[in-house]
Amino acid sequence: MRRPYNPLMLVRPGSRRHVLLMAAAILLAAAPRATGEEAAADTTAAAARRWFATERLPTFVPLVLFASLVGGFILAARGGRNLFVRRIAGLDAIDEAIGRATEMGRPILFSPGLDEMDQPATVAAINILGQIAEKSASYDHRVSVLNRDPIVMSVAQDVVRSGYLRAGRPDLFREEDVFYVTYSQFGYAAGVAGFMVRTRPAANFFLGHFYAESLVMAETGQATGAIQIAGTDSDAQLPFFITACDYTLIGEELYAASVYLAREPLLLGSLKAQDMAKLLVIIFILLGVAAGFLGVNMDFWAAASGAGG
Repeated sequence: MRRPYNPLMLVRPGSRRHVLLMAAAILLAAAPRATGEEAAADTTAAAARRWFATERLPTFVPLVLFASLVGGFILAARGGRNLFVRRIAGLDAIDEAIGRATEMGRPILFSPGLDEMDQPATVAAINILGQIAEKSASYDHRVSVLNRDPIVMSVAQDVVRSGYLRAGRPDLFREEDVFYVTYSQFGYAAGVAGFMVRTRPAANFFLGHFYAESLVMAETGQATGAIQIAGTDSDAQLPFFITACDYTLIGEELYAASVYLAREPLLLGSLKAQDMAKLLVIIFILLGVAAGFLGVNMDFWAAASGAGG
């Protein structure tokens, strides 16, 4: 008579594989097994399961609406339609600042803030740096970029090199123009201030996320007579930049700046879709407030969910 197959017979007793197989066998033996009635009930419940969860309708509708807005505006931008973007005075002054530095024969200073490369404000600042580098190269002028983070420095070097290349002046690039100062917060502020006092730049760009050192750098630049354009998403530092700089990008203007300068269809369509979505949210909030004052029941999502259930 043939003995039944036992997988444990194929392994050495006491080995690691034997212990694991024994543990698995014990767990399987201890696992509860559904009876025939329970299995049939589970099958009936699965068959009766709904294809559409109506309680998630409040999330689904805005998602579809926003995706449609993004796709529609991107297609419109690629089709050549002129999408209006509000004029930002600080960005319109970039040409003036670069031209002034070129005429005076003095440097252009750019600071991308103190945050790392994975922060949104730093990404926005680096995007603007590419546009500034391209415009500077078209004026036969170089940009000096002072960095606190070594990774940001490496990215800034590539961005500046690409900007010069797009302007047809790759020979202008010098690695020493994009350099690392220090990781210390106020050590970096002292380094930037010292650079401004020694070289007296004609144009200073402070774009990114800043902390308490913002006033030190902005005041030093103002004392040297430079035209200064700043931008940050840090609410606490905005008053200092507004006071000491000629132009200041406030909050989301920093993120929209690269779109404003490049006019690239994909970014432009996304920006317009975000603006339209914000407008719709404001309209719905006002409608809800008005309905609350008038005593109108706006809880139709709950009604829809109840009907679907």
